[in-house]
Amino acid sequence: MTTQTTVAIAVPLEAELVDRIRAVDPSVTVLYEPDLLPRERFPADHAGDPAFQRTPEQEEHYWAMLGKAQVLYGFPNESPAGLARIARENPHLQWIHAMAAGAGGAVKASGLDAGTLNKFKVTTSAGVHALPLAEFAAMGILNGFKRSAELAQDQAAKVWPELRTPTRLVNGSSLVVTGLGEIGLETARIARALGMKVSGTKRNVEPIDGIEEVADNSDLAGLLASADAVVNTLPGTPFTEKLFNREIFGAMKPGTVFVNVGRGTVVDEDALLEALENGRVSYACLDVFAVEPLPQDSPLWNHPKVMVSPHTSALSAAENRLITERFCSNLRTFLDGGELPHLVDTVHFY
Repeated sequence: MTTQTTVAIAVPLEAELVDRIRAVDPSVTVLYEPDLLPRERFPADHAGDPAFQRTPEQEEHYWAMLGKAQVLYGFPNESPAGLARIARENPHLQWIHAMAAGAGGAVKASGLDAGTLNKFKVTTSAGVHALPLAEFAAMGILNGFKRSAELAQDQAAKVWPELRTPTRLVNGSSLVVTGLGEIGLETARIARALGMKVSGTKRNVEPIDGIEEVADNSDLAGLLASADAVVNTLPGTPFTEKLFNREIFGAMKPGTVFVNVGRGTVVDEDALLEALENGRVSYACLDVFAVEPLPQDSPLWNHPKVMVSPHTSALSAAENRLITERFCSNLRTFLDGGELPHLVDTVHFY
């Protein structure tokens, strides 16, 4: 007798992608009621329109639907509070797939104790965002080397400099990537295609094809001494908080280009501003910040050597499809009794 598995869609998703989930196996029942979900304002708007409200009857129906499932696609209401509630109320829950690549922060924010977290698994969408993040990182490197910020300022002021200023060659330069996971390796692949020599850090130090040197974060300062550019892809954990501090920025050679597509908490922003002022960092391309949205009084907003991106570099029109494909692959593994990839570490929360 085939065991039936119930999957509930907790976040907005296109109907054709829901059908892909249904097609994974005849034993899968998919619960999907779009009237209970907010409208997406843009592709992959997993939280949906914040103005959306369910009636009391719809709210009761939404949670009753989620309570029937062994598997959830997305956190309820795409929030830590929703995760906490379903963990308490659904005794059948075995697995939740998160939309985010870095879902550990939301799991931690749910406040669930270790005993509760051990009752079910949480997987992330890590890897789905690797290509758009790597492309954004490459843009940041090129912006820094090709003086795009200065060009924009001259254009705005209608200035045609009397002296022509050379730009730097990316080809032959050195890049350090902190966090050689899927995002870091995709960044390395694109950087190598541009002719860069790439080194980086990894929690488990081991040789990687195409990477000049691999170290752990405790040896980061040594890697930075010869780096022309640095890309951070590390998640926010207690072990990475303010990794990029005054000492680390001080280990960089003057003129280093810095890109952050990991988490804002990995960077001491005061130390970064000092590095921009003293020339250790010539340009910073930042998609993430210690506090988001970036406070209006942050000097990063108006800094002439900084690009501020509102934590959108991972987004693409293909995101929902890519996440669904990842989920369908994981669902097949789940049904076959295999080990799910990209599990959230409920000790370190990444």
